[in-house]
Amino acid sequence: MTRRPFLPLLGGATLLCALAAPALAQTDGLRALEAFLKNTQQGKTAFTQVVQSPPRAGETAGRRKTSSGTFEFQRPDRFRFVYTRPFEQTIVADGTTLWLYDADLNQVTARPQAEVLGQTPAALIAATPDLKGLDRVFTLSNSAPEPGARDGLAWVQAQPRQRDGQLQQVRLGFRQGQLAALDMLDSFGQRSTLTFEAMDTAPGFKPGHFDFKPPPGAEVVRP
Repeated sequence: MTRRPFLPLLGGATLLCALAAPALAQTDGLRALEAFLKNTQQGKTAFTQVVQSPPRAGETAGRRKTSSGTFEFQRPDRFRFVYTRPFEQTIVADGTTLWLYDADLNQVTARPQAEVLGQTPAALIAATPDLKGLDRVFTLSNSAPEPGARDGLAWVQAQPRQRDGQLQQVRLGFRQGQLAALDMLDSFGQRSTLTFEAMDTAPGFKPGHFDFKPPPGAEVVRP
């Protein structure tokens, strides 16, 4: 995972976003998630991501890596996730293809979008319009904060119904109706936590904003 901060975010294959929903009770994360899915059609925000790996043999603590960037989305199935630090990497979903671009490697990976997003965190906020759609692939429930946490968030837990994938658990945290945090745990014990800044819900994207063209000279891989 040294050069791929977006992999835990995509559940081992592919994403997620931070968007705003109308103000709701802090104790009811499910209501906040439902309102967000129904009422937020597009948005733009900045994020910070921390990936914590489990300790290796002989280590007392796991490795911790931090990255940051911006996220944009437009329902029902378009988004752009750009990492700017420490490495430049981009994820774009154009409605048909999911593109992963590594600037340092000058390599683009292209996969059919429908095949890679259904069971990932991306499906929680970018592809499904309501809780009924999410319930087909995730078991959803209100979740208590971590023991000793003082974040003041209302949490939703999403457990994948299929247990044979890399993604083990996803938790979404809301503050005053806005999605403020995303916490993911994979089957290897690696934890990825994203925190989001305030969301611009009227960015005025122009037609073609979520199109992606591989840079000249980039290697394009289609697994």
